[in-house]
Amino acid sequence: MIIGYTSGVYDLFHVGHVNILRNAKSMCDKLIVGVTVDELVLYKGKQPIIPFYERIEVVRACKYVDVAIPQNNMDKAAAAQKNQADYLFVGDDWYNTDKWQEHEKNLALIGCKVIYFPYTQGTSSTLINETLNEIREK
Repeated sequence: MIIGYTSGVYDLFHVGHVNILRNAKSMCDKLIVGVTVDELVLYKGKQPIIPFYERIEVVRACKYVDVAIPQNNMDKAAAAQKNQADYLFVGDDWYNTDKWQEHEKNLALIGCKVIYFPYTQGTSSTLINETLNEIREK
């Protein structure tokens, strides 16, 4: 059985999230998705719009997701190892960054390969938030 893992905040769930989950599921038998807890989102300097307990239920409801779990830290290798993941999926906006080159090295040590999927252009939770703020200000 091929196990895949991906993680994210999944705030203001949108088509970009659907695309990465669909693509990920097409490459594995079991897709495990880490949903970032509110405390970790705050640590990263952001404020989620939707609380964790609702975001994880939205992710669980997605037909491409087999299991949704809390993501409590940014240790990708530990998450992959704990979940026995063969693949870790991420958007290609992270490709070739220093952070993800380091993640790739750590993941390779445990036999987990990073797969980059095309970032969905034209949509993001940040863009949705900015658009909503502009509309509200009118």
